Amino acid sequence: MNTANKLTMLRVLLIPIFLVVLYLQFPFHMYYALAVFILASVTDFVDGYIARHYNQITDFGKFMDPLADKMLVMAALLWFVEVNRLPAWALLIVVVREFAVTGLRLIAVEGGRVIAAAWSGKIKTASTMVCICVMLVFCHPTLDTVCGVVILVTTVYSGLEYFVKNKDVIDWSKV
Repeated sequence: MNTANKLTMLRVLLIPIFLVVLYLQFPFHMYYALAVFILASVTDFVDGYIARHYNQITDFGKFMDPLADKMLVMAALLWFVEVNRLPAWALLIVVVREFAVTGLRLIAVEGGRVIAAAWSGKIKTASTMVCICVMLVFCHPTLDTVCGVVILVTTVYSGLEYFVKNKDVIDWSKV
């Protein structure tokens, strides 16, 4: 297993640690959870850099890296829903976007085409991770709402962009 894939697996292993720290609620637990979340988030950027820069791109990495990102973000957002800091419908929109884009990519692959990550998707991921960090540090209803809106706007925009730019992947006349 190369370095990039090891970092991806580290991110996966940090997810249960992140959740345990959130649920134990010992003094300053949110700061420890933030530290674990930031460490996991940083591995996302570092493993991608290493994979591209040192030619460590593998099929495992292509599969596991985006899955690890989704698992980390969904774990955090699910916790915010559970503690009533994010409405469940907002999380549903995020989940639906992820399934829809993944489905579009699967259809494209069947046709011999690869849909690369768009910049809007990278902005969505980065802004979502920043918003999660802000929500871990500050517990304030207005800030939670602002972060929720940022997450939703970037999620919906990037999802729509994937479908608009790749509308030819689906034969809409057969729908």
